[in-house]
Amino acid sequence: MNDAAIRLGYLAETVRLLYPGPGAPRAYTVLPHAAVPRRLVPRRWWHPWSSVMVPGEGSIAAYLSEVFGRPVETVLHVRPALRANRKPILEARSDGRRLAFVKVGDSERARSLITTEAAALRRLAGLPLATVSVPAVLHHGVWRDLAVLALSPLPVRRGRAPRPLLIEAVKEIAGTGGPCAAWHGDLAPWNMCPSPDGRLLVWDWERYEVGVPYGFDLVHHFFQRALRSMAPPAAARACVARAVRELAPLGLSTAVARQTAIRYLIALADRHAADGHTPLGPPETWLNPAVDHEELLA
Repeated sequence: MNDAAIRLGYLAETVRLLYPGPGAPRAYTVLPHAAVPRRLVPRRWWHPWSSVMVPGEGSIAAYLSEVFGRPVETVLHVRPALRANRKPILEARSDGRRLAFVKVGDSERARSLITTEAAALRRLAGLPLATVSVPAVLHHGVWRDLAVLALSPLPVRRGRAPRPLLIEAVKEIAGTGGPCAAWHGDLAPWNMCPSPDGRLLVWDWERYEVGVPYGFDLVHHFFQRALRSMAPPAAARACVARAVRELAPLGLSTAVARQTAIRYLIALADRHAADGHTPLGPPETWLNPAVDHEELLA
């Protein structure tokens, strides 16, 4: 089954979940088109493709209209289905303006991640952050036994974060843990961008955690970038080999840097195991070759 078919199948499931009816249906359009489905949006007269009829009454759109006290239209992101942390993601819009990004917890795992993110963002909202800019929690509630988290939209733009800014962000995030280090948990290039005011916009705080080795975020960032051009075994080996260079700005010694990279890779494998998902393959194929020799030297 190709990606478009997988996405459309998951879209159909999500529409049944979030727009159960009853009520007169409204026309929506899959954009850019069914062969490359990415968003389900309210239909406009200029949309060239066929429409998808979606009930309005009793839907997530009606619920969000009550939450925000104004009529809300929803744009549903058509996401890949084969993800451990998959969940419906929507944009709430009113009068042509984006009000919020909305995550819907439709499984026990998704609800747990949403709860973690809401708690993390509320914690961060009370801290004087100078480098990192995060979304605000606009609403966290329950609709039809589904967890709903609405977050303020960040002024996201394209652009790679300059390394000095990334380093300062990693330091600041670690400092939010008080006496213990903290990490964002998924500080990948696609979860951040530089803002016009010189700060780093960072979203998707579902994996935020306190009490981890200092530098996990920086190792994760390197590893996720490496996976774009390398197979998982090579990326894992590069992660350990480059640890000293990558973590030097944090003041870590050679031994501590390498141990931090190893502990990160093990923690990532544990995360995948807890999720019941192996996107990199079995750990013995990518983790063991990278860390077994290092553990013998430790």
